[in-house]
Amino acid sequence: MDFDIHFSMDHHDKTKGGDDLYNSMVSQAILADELGYASVSMTEHHLLELGVNPAPLTAAVKIAAHTKNIEILTGVVVLPLHDMRSYAGEVVMADIFCEGRLVLGVGRGAYAYEMERLGVPMEETRERFDESLDVLQALLSEEEVSWDGKYYKFEPLTVMPRPLRKGGPRMLMAVLKPEAIYHCTKRGFNILTTPLHGNFKHFQSQVDAFRRAKDEMGAAGEDLTLTVSRGAFIVNDEADKRSKMEMAHEHWQRFDNVFTGPGIVKNGRAVALDNGTTVEEMGENLLICSAEEMVERLMPFHDMGIDRVSINLGFGPCHKDCMQMIRLFAADIMPEFVQPSDKKLAVVT
Repeated sequence: MDFDIHFSMDHHDKTKGGDDLYNSMVSQAILADELGYASVSMTEHHLLELGVNPAPLTAAVKIAAHTKNIEILTGVVVLPLHDMRSYAGEVVMADIFCEGRLVLGVGRGAYAYEMERLGVPMEETRERFDESLDVLQALLSEEEVSWDGKYYKFEPLTVMPRPLRKGGPRMLMAVLKPEAIYHCTKRGFNILTTPLHGNFKHFQSQVDAFRRAKDEMGAAGEDLTLTVSRGAFIVNDEADKRSKMEMAHEHWQRFDNVFTGPGIVKNGRAVALDNGTTVEEMGENLLICSAEEMVERLMPFHDMGIDRVSINLGFGPCHKDCMQMIRLFAADIMPEFVQPSDKKLAVVT
């Protein structure tokens, strides 16, 4: 099992500019690369301080220019917000600049607030995503592609430049429901998921769906990987733990507002709304604990056969604390799990 550092890119302090936010991202990526993390990742979001990353391909290229080995995941780009005819070329160009270290994570979009203000109703996102993905894969795999679908209609065209490899960069699918995980795995995708506020039984069902699909695929699925995202932080003592848990609780109250709630946003900031979860209940779901407890709580992930854990530490801690967390996790946690044989994410064919 290996590890990813996820940049949630939350702009909590509006007295600081975007330059402060993105410079911190690059510094953390450089450190993660030096310390042997498998990857870093970022998610596309618009119009909100809750995930300020409107251009993850640009971020990936910047990180690639300052690192040597680490994989760079767009976990995820929101396909329904883009025209695949132009976006395919952007993907190819980013993959070239990332020198093959780009992993294109794709999704349908999570926040109705941003999707609908950008002209994509949430009730259309599944259909739009499915067709967009089919168009993107065709454009990255073939020349003189034409299309006659519901959302795309175009005469034969060829995306230029052509990809470094047929089909473009390695791909990863962000998906939550167990049956969707099963079907996406059967299509040959690496999977990124998270149990969110779900219990262990729900988490187990997500993992089982991935394993069931891989088993049915035989040799064709043996290189596919499952990445699980979790909020996590190593704390110094009980006071530090309480402080981090309160940060996380407020963060996920804002997240739930735009993910499953009414989407109340003021001046670009999602309002924290009561989601019925206490600080203590939130702490049970997240990995905010001492280093010793972190190893204990991650061991079931390892035993379940999860390939990669994506650590989301951007729920409120300052840059200095995040840098220290990256160091401590590499020193105290990673040696318990990371093996030299751990796989890179598979190429989707």
